[in-house]
Amino acid sequence: MANVFDQKLNDFMAKIIAKNPSEMEFHQAVHEVAESLIPFIEEHPKYKDAKILERMAEPERVILFRVPWLDDKGEVQINRGYRIEMNSAIGPYKGGLRFHPTVNLGILKFLAFEQVLKNSLTTLPMGGGKGGSDFDPKGKSDNEVMKFTQSFMSELFRHIGPDTDVPAGDIGVGGREIGFLFGQYKRLRNEFTGVLTGKGREWGGSLIRPEATGYGCTYFAEEMLKTRNDSLKGKVVTVSGSGNVAQYAVEKVTQLGGKVVTLSDSSGFIHDPKGIDADKLAYMMNLKNVKRGRIKEYADKYGCEFYEGKRPWMIKCDVALPCATQNEVNEEDAKTLVANGCFVVSEGANMPSTPGAVEVYLKAKILFGPGKAANAGGVAVSGLEMTQNSMRLSWTREEVDAKLHQIMRDIHETCVKYGKDADGFINYVNGANIGGFVKVAEAMLAQGLV
Repeated sequence: MANVFDQKLNDFMAKIIAKNPSEMEFHQAVHEVAESLIPFIEEHPKYKDAKILERMAEPERVILFRVPWLDDKGEVQINRGYRIEMNSAIGPYKGGLRFHPTVNLGILKFLAFEQVLKNSLTTLPMGGGKGGSDFDPKGKSDNEVMKFTQSFMSELFRHIGPDTDVPAGDIGVGGREIGFLFGQYKRLRNEFTGVLTGKGREWGGSLIRPEATGYGCTYFAEEMLKTRNDSLKGKVVTVSGSGNVAQYAVEKVTQLGGKVVTLSDSSGFIHDPKGIDADKLAYMMNLKNVKRGRIKEYADKYGCEFYEGKRPWMIKCDVALPCATQNEVNEEDAKTLVANGCFVVSEGANMPSTPGAVEVYLKAKILFGPGKAANAGGVAVSGLEMTQNSMRLSWTREEVDAKLHQIMRDIHETCVKYGKDADGFINYVNGANIGGFVKVAEAMLAQGLV
């Protein structure tokens, strides 16, 4: 039977690759999902007959546009803007905007495809989308960022709205960029609506939105540990990255009694065996968020090791939280983690583990929370921000955190429901893929050929 499913998977992927050439990240994301779903779909002919998976792998709309802007020298610069509106079966398109030189169609389609399933898992009424530009905000003045974002929004505003498509931030798009984007949208539409999430607290934003992805990733790890009557207390934890997700994962792990010993950036990683406590985290957050410095400065200040050009997966740990970027943990890294005693991986980034790494986790039967489940906390609080905007009210920090915590529990419960094997092992990859798929698929069936 496995050979039959393998052939069906190969046939399906051959069509995806032929229609979407050179989009490697998109191929990888679709393959990972299809591998879980094809056996399930074969058992449920209604999804097969309506070709739900084939429809989900095709964006409802792809928007591509040029973004001309003036730099501080008065020179014209031209970037490319994108919005992938992937699936709106269960709600408005929802997903971040990424500003980074590596942005291309394939990366955004992978992110949008993942977002559909992730948003479905949150239990909130949100479809999936993603967008961005190959613009790099690093090294740009506030004025240049404002000029670019205003030009970007001057096209994007035609395609978004609180009941149509609600973008958020992502890599390269923080509070500054969201503010400029929102201001331009408001100017063009002459209306104040919840069209973007990640807004400032004073003008429609939600409390704990910056913390949400890191907190959620940690909550998910804690839920996985509970299935083995364990917790994060006393665990040694390695974290990659040093942005919002990594920072607040460190904060929540520490609050729950774990000890984080690594952080990283594009230059390398630091290993602090004594643990990154609240004071050290405050220093690191100032270093990264205010000074825009390099992680090596942390090592210089606290007298710990800095590993130039390397990733932290060689460090012995109980729990690993990849919070940097896609494909940052390869097969060899995963083998090293498992050999060193790591038995929990909870993904804070989008698809940070390669297919080879995921295979290692599953073969070793460790607790592995894939990104579409484990890092759904960010978009969950974005959804809560949309709710607050629609109701014209604000919830307290405690209320939002409690709702986030419950959403992560619900996501975990869905993964267990659809991912528990006969021997009791919970395959969270299958659980997340099937659980996210079913809700969207049922909505698509109910709405006909749309």
